[in-house]
Amino acid sequence: MSSESRVLELCQQLPGYSALTQAQQQRLCWLCQCSPFFSRCVQQQPELMHLLEDATLAAPLDLTDPLSALTEQEEAQVFQALRLFRHRSLALLLAADLLAVKPLPQSLREVSALAECCIQSACNWAYQQLTPQWGTPLDAQGQPMPLLVLGMGKLGGKELNFSSDIDLIFTYPFNGETQGGRRSTEHHQFFIKLAQKLIAALHQATADGFAYRVDMRLRPFGDSGPLVLSFAAMEDYYQEQGRDWERYAMLKARVMNPDGHYSKELTQLLRPFVYRRYIDFSAIESLRRMKQLIEQENRRRNRSDNIKLGAGGIREVEFIVQTLQLIRGGRIPQLQTPSILQALPLLTEHGLLTEAQQKQLGEDYLFLRRIEQLLQGMDDQQTQTLPDAPEQQQRLLQMLNQHDWAALRQQISDCMARIHQEFLQVIEPEDSAEPDELLVGKLLWDSDQSPAELTEQVDWLAAEQAGQLVELVLAFRQESQKRAVGPRGRDYLARLIPQVLHLLASNQAGVPVLQRILLVFRSIMTRTAYLELLFENPPALQQLVLLCSQSQWLTEQLARYPILLDELIDPAQLYQVQTKADYQDRVRQRLLRVPEDDLELLMESLRQHKQAQQLRIAAADISGALPVMQVSDHLTWLAEAIMEQVVELAWQQMVARYGYPAGLAVGSDKGFAVIAYGKMGGLELGYGSDLDLVFIHHCDSLAATSGEKAIDSRQFYLKLVQRILHLCTTRTASGVLYDVDTRLRPSGNAGLLAIHADTYQDYLANEAWTWEHQALVRARLVYGDTAIAERFRQIRAAILSRPRDLQALQQDVLAMRDKLRQHHGSDDEQLKHASGGLIDLEFISQYLVLAHAAAHPSLYQYSDNIRILEQLGQAGLLPMDEVARLQQAYQLMRAVQHRLTLQPVLPPELAGLAEARAAVQRTWQAVL
Repeated sequence: MSSESRVLELCQQLPGYSALTQAQQQRLCWLCQCSPFFSRCVQQQPELMHLLEDATLAAPLDLTDPLSALTEQEEAQVFQALRLFRHRSLALLLAADLLAVKPLPQSLREVSALAECCIQSACNWAYQQLTPQWGTPLDAQGQPMPLLVLGMGKLGGKELNFSSDIDLIFTYPFNGETQGGRRSTEHHQFFIKLAQKLIAALHQATADGFAYRVDMRLRPFGDSGPLVLSFAAMEDYYQEQGRDWERYAMLKARVMNPDGHYSKELTQLLRPFVYRRYIDFSAIESLRRMKQLIEQENRRRNRSDNIKLGAGGIREVEFIVQTLQLIRGGRIPQLQTPSILQALPLLTEHGLLTEAQQKQLGEDYLFLRRIEQLLQGMDDQQTQTLPDAPEQQQRLLQMLNQHDWAALRQQISDCMARIHQEFLQVIEPEDSAEPDELLVGKLLWDSDQSPAELTEQVDWLAAEQAGQLVELVLAFRQESQKRAVGPRGRDYLARLIPQVLHLLASNQAGVPVLQRILLVFRSIMTRTAYLELLFENPPALQQLVLLCSQSQWLTEQLARYPILLDELIDPAQLYQVQTKADYQDRVRQRLLRVPEDDLELLMESLRQHKQAQQLRIAAADISGALPVMQVSDHLTWLAEAIMEQVVELAWQQMVARYGYPAGLAVGSDKGFAVIAYGKMGGLELGYGSDLDLVFIHHCDSLAATSGEKAIDSRQFYLKLVQRILHLCTTRTASGVLYDVDTRLRPSGNAGLLAIHADTYQDYLANEAWTWEHQALVRARLVYGDTAIAERFRQIRAAILSRPRDLQALQQDVLAMRDKLRQHHGSDDEQLKHASGGLIDLEFISQYLVLAHAAAHPSLYQYSDNIRILEQLGQAGLLPMDEVARLQQAYQLMRAVQHRLTLQPVLPPELAGLAEARAAVQRTWQAVL
């Protein structure tokens, strides 16, 4: 059966069809054949058949409130009445369009008026439904306060599409509490409930369809923003955070339910955001960016058949008119109209378009709007794409009373070509336009598209990850809108995020890296200087992305201490590998720039210097400029250089206050030493390691110091250590310098912080446990003059070279190892404490040194495990091939620890841990 026959059969089944004249029957069948939507409406409401005369269709649409008599009815009946009213009215408007009994501008106005009527009707009904329970929001005069509904886009311009979504924004005058209901609530809560009920009345799909699809994404803060805002909140948002595209959107805003008082106030409140008092050429800049985004999207989606968004489409006419309005509207108030059709002659009147331009643009615009109206009228679908199915092509030709699809396509192409040429004249391309590679980022940051639409733009990631990335960007954008970023900061963020996303795309990086980068951005978004630093120094931004992609630890350091971003400006300097002397020179030079009497600044400078140098070490580590096996050396050299300066600062402060200890003079030795144990003693510091330190002196005098505020000379050294610890561990804006552990001193926490060298020797010789002698194996002097350095060397040699009962020693070592296992566990994932891990290897070397140093003095020459193992091999205590395996195992495990600090996922080159641990386990079984 042909489509004509099916339509005829349907029409013949309508009650009252036979009473129509033959001409009326033919008209009805033709309309139903053109539009399945019209056909459905007539079947649903057969009385429409009798309204299809030209005189009836040409009359203004009857827009009597469809719900005025239904306030007591059930919600389902209200929803049905609203939908049937909308369908009936649109069917009549479509018939008028198809039969050409109304000019198109009038039809567009009536489509808009219909939507406006439905919004007002639903809003009034919802208000009446809420007030008995929740009370009425009253203004200062005791009058009911309205919910004002802003219609955006074509609805605001009274040029709504036949089947368009309606973009709405809800607002109310001011806050307070409702009165007169069974319960009271804040105005804000009342109006949220009202808005939700209004949206449901329009948007909810029922057996009768929907009235209007409601889109709320244009409201402040988009989908994440409050559904309703007060006037004050609206004003704050648009003054502080309004974006370029929101100016274009707000230009067409119109109050759907004006009350004569508050609606005027709202219009006055929003006008300064839209229109500038000066000639505003920035509007062209923002439009250029929007144009680039649209052109890119058109290419990606191949929108050549889209009469709205394609090149030369309806959107370009709107852009031409709106741009000229924004540029001049602040100075020429007559241009401040939301209607495109009204604005066009006004632009000619004020010399912004020629008569010929205005006439041609108007004709072409109306031609495309008529095509759009008919495309949507076919089946009540929101579409602007020319059909590719022959049946739909034929239907559109029939609606236009044409017969040749190719001729119609050519007519549409010619029209769009003229519009696009006009568009290019108004929006001249410029050399400094945004590069194409930044457009995806601009779209994600500054678009009102849905997350699903934006996800399609992220083509370097799989769909799921792309969706997560879009969610991250949108959440960060919303967060930035709610914080005190300021206009300049917001502008820099809008420029930086697209660059970040381009760098991620170039490196095929995804969500984890963006999460880290945004962690840094969160810490600096309110500090415009850092945003400016990254924007003005592209290499710094590139290094930030690189370092964040490589290391969570580095990311956290940069986020916690943004001053480190300064180090990213010069990549060559950032990755430069330093010597031990470089670390000493640089910290001295850093402190020379700080006044000696500014203790707070000295402490802060030391912390910033340490963090900057650790950043450089990590950057060199990640890049491969610094072999991973040398990382500990550099971290240890840095700590030594800083501790030297800390001791010097503490000494100067102590001498300035108390004078010199007895027997010392200006420029003489201090008689003081810092002994490093553990990782620092063994040249094995990691990122973020604390320092195990013991402080000794050889002051034999009990006499007073030489200053005016004299104290006991030995008390001087105790206060000196307290000052050193204060300088290291006090938390400033840049954190602590180093966490210092002094529990390895004689008698642990119960012992003095500063110990005389004789006391130190006596304790180690007569009271220390075996584990303290083990710790001494890894101890070395990191600060001290020649005399006390020699004294420490003698003490260490004397203790370590003592003959020992090997069986008792073995028992003590094993007992200590078991104690550590019980305390820390032996989980295989704990590289340090697992069987065959770092502690096992360290215990092997310590045991062998204590067991055999009496016969082999070379065993205690060094404090680091690598060289101790070397000496064990040369002494014949371990085979050299086994020494090599243990050294490789130790270096690998230390390297893994470094990399795990920087990045939870190990690089492939650091595989082989199982073999390394097996080698250590074999030696453990053989030795212990």
